[in-house]
Amino acid sequence: MTKRAYLVVDARSTDPERMVEYRRLSQIAVEVHGGRFLVRGASYVTLEGSWQPQRVVVVEFPSMEAARTFYDSPEYVAARTARAGVSDFDMLLVEGY
Repeated sequence: MTKRAYLVVDARSTDPERMVEYRRLSQIAVEVHGGRFLVRGASYVTLEGSWQPQRVVVVEFPSMEAARTFYDSPEYVAARTARAGVSDFDMLLVEGY
């Protein structure tokens, strides 16, 4: 079975209007690098612990290498620039199937 990579994000923002441009640019970057959104701001239930994310996003990539290339790409750098100063993200990349 081929290993895939999953980008898991807890996104917090103070300016929803500026985040519209970030979401547009990040969508382009994800698609260019072979990713697809699995979860994008859906409702959730905390089953254990005290984690209370504001907005959960999960993106699937074909590999860890593809996900790292996405993160460092000019397309995603433009998206990160668009959210600078109005957001705070916790983000991790995990390998899976």
